Amino acid sequence: MPVRPLAFLWHYVRRRPAAFGGLLLLIVSAAACSVGVQYGMKLIVDTMAGNDRASREIWRWLGLFIVLIATESVLWRLSGWLGCVTVVNTGVDVRLDLFRHLCGHSLDYFSRHLAGSLGNRITATAGATGAIFGTGIWKILPPCVDFVGAVVVLCTVDGRMAATLIAFVALIAAFMYGFGRRARPLQQEFAERASTVGGELVDVVGNIFTVMAFSAREREYWRLAAAFGQEARAQRRSWLYLEKARAFHDLCLWLMAGSMLIWAVEAWRAGQGAAGDVVLISAMTFRILHGSRDLALSLVDVSQHFGVIAEMLRVVARPHDVADRAQAKAFVPGAGEIAFRGVRFAYDDGSAVFDRLDLLVPPGQRLGVVGPSGAGKSTLVRLIVRVMDPQAGCITLDGTDISQVKQDSLRDAIGVVPQDITLLHRSVMENLRYGRPSATDEEVFGAARDALCDSFIRALPQGYDTIVGERGARLSGGQRQRISIARAMLKNAPVLLLDEATSALDSRSEAMIQAALSRLMHGRTVVAVAHRLSTVAGFDRIIVLVDGKIVEDGTPEALIAIKGVYASLWRLQAEGEETP
Repeated sequence: MPVRPLAFLWHYVRRRPAAFGGLLLLIVSAAACSVGVQYGMKLIVDTMAGNDRASREIWRWLGLFIVLIATESVLWRLSGWLGCVTVVNTGVDVRLDLFRHLCGHSLDYFSRHLAGSLGNRITATAGATGAIFGTGIWKILPPCVDFVGAVVVLCTVDGRMAATLIAFVALIAAFMYGFGRRARPLQQEFAERASTVGGELVDVVGNIFTVMAFSAREREYWRLAAAFGQEARAQRRSWLYLEKARAFHDLCLWLMAGSMLIWAVEAWRAGQGAAGDVVLISAMTFRILHGSRDLALSLVDVSQHFGVIAEMLRVVARPHDVADRAQAKAFVPGAGEIAFRGVRFAYDDGSAVFDRLDLLVPPGQRLGVVGPSGAGKSTLVRLIVRVMDPQAGCITLDGTDISQVKQDSLRDAIGVVPQDITLLHRSVMENLRYGRPSATDEEVFGAARDALCDSFIRALPQGYDTIVGERGARLSGGQRQRISIARAMLKNAPVLLLDEATSALDSRSEAMIQAALSRLMHGRTVVAVAHRLSTVAGFDRIIVLVDGKIVEDGTPEALIAIKGVYASLWRLQAEGEETP
C-alpha cells in the first residue's frame, strides 16, 4: 500500500482511469463553456453598441450565448452523475483495501493500538479521500480552467492585462502554498487527536461493566472531557491559522479586481477598448474573484484532509510484520507433524521468549504444554498458527516451512480454541459456522451437541438465531468457551491448538467437555496449553516451559515420578482442589 498521501490517491485514480478521465473532460469542457458565455456576452454588447439596430448579427451571438449556457448545464449534470458513481465506489474501495491491510498486521500491532481508533481512522480516511476527489473535481479544477480561459480571453483584449493577471495569481498561489505547508503539522496533530479520542471513547463504552463496577462514570467523564478539550484546542489552532491565509487572500483579490476594472475603464475612456471589453473584464474579474476564493477555501479543506490521510498511512499502512512471501504457495495438509528448529523469538520491547527452541511433535500426538505464567506457552501456539514470526530458526508443519506458504491456507489446516474467547456480534449459528461456512445445519447441530452447547443454545430467546452481542457479551464465559470448542470441532482440521480451552468451565462441565475433546482429538495432532493440569493428564506427552525453555519432557506419569516442576504443580493443584 502507498505510504504517501499523493501516491495513495493516485493509486485509486489509476484503478478507474476511464471514469476519472471522463470527469476531467466533462469539468474542463463545462468550465470552458462558462468562459465562452462571458465572451459571448462581450460580442452581444459590442454588436448592440454599434448602433446598427437592423443588423441580424445580434441573433448569431445570442444563439451562441444560449447554446453555451445549455451545453454548460448538460455537462455539469453529466459530471455530477459520473462523479457520484466514481467517488462513492472509490470510498468503498478505500475502506475494503484498508481493512484488508489492517487484518494483515500481527497481534502485537493490535495490542499497541485501540480497536476503536483504528476503525475511526479507516472511516475518516475513506471520507477524506472522497472529499479530496469531490473538492478537486468541482471546486479546484473549475477555477483553474476559468483562470486559463481568462488569460486566453484577455490576450485578445490587452496582453498586458493577461500578464498582470498571471503575476497576481502566481503571487497569491505561492503564498497560499507556503502557508499551507506550515499549517500541515497543526492539521496532522488535529487528525491524530481526533482518532485517539474516538478510540478512547469506544474503549470506555466497550468496557462499560468495568466502569460501572468501579464507580468510574464520573472519572471517565472528566477524563474524556480533558481529551476532547485537547482535540478542540488542536482544531482551533489549525482553523485560526488558516483564517489568516483567507484574510490575506481576500485582500489580494480585492486589489486585483479593483485594479483590473480601473484599468479597463481608463482604456475605454481613452478610446483603446470597446464597451464589450469592459463588460468582459468585469465579468471575468469577478468570476475569478469568487472562483479563487472558493479555490482558497477548498485548498484549505484539502490540506486538512491530506493531514487525515497522512496520519492514517503512518499508523495503518505500515508494512506487515507477518507477510506472505512473493512466491508463497498454498499449504497442502499432511499427517500433522510440527517442528521447531532453533527458534528465537522476542517482542518489540526486547523481552526475549525463546532462544534456540527445538521441539518435535510427531503426527497424531497429543502434546500438553504447561508451566508458570510468562513462560511462553501462548506464544508457542501463536507461532504455530503464524500470527507472528520468529526472528531466527524455522517452524515446519509436515516438513514445510510455514513462512513459505500463504497464511490463510496454513490456518485452514489448523483448528484453534483460544484462551480469550470472543464472538462476533452475529447469531450463534453464524459464529459456529465461522471456521467452515459450507457446513450444513445438521453438522452444526451435531458439533454443538458434542460440545454440550445444544441445550443452552435452544433455550436462548431465538435459539440458534440469537444475536450474541458484542464479543459475545450476552453469553457467559463458559457458554462462549463451549461455542468456541464446537466451532473448532466443526472445522475438522488435522492440527488442533487449545489455549486454556477449558479455563472458563466449572469442574463438572470440564469433565463432560473432556469426553467431547477426546473425540475431537482422535487422529489429530494436538498442542494444548493448560493451566489446569487435569486437562492434559491423559495426553501422550507433556512439556514444561520455564522462561522459554523446555525443562521437562515426557508422559504425565514419568514427569510425576521424577518429582520436578510438573510434579510440584500437580501437587499444588491437587491440594487446592482438596481445600474446602
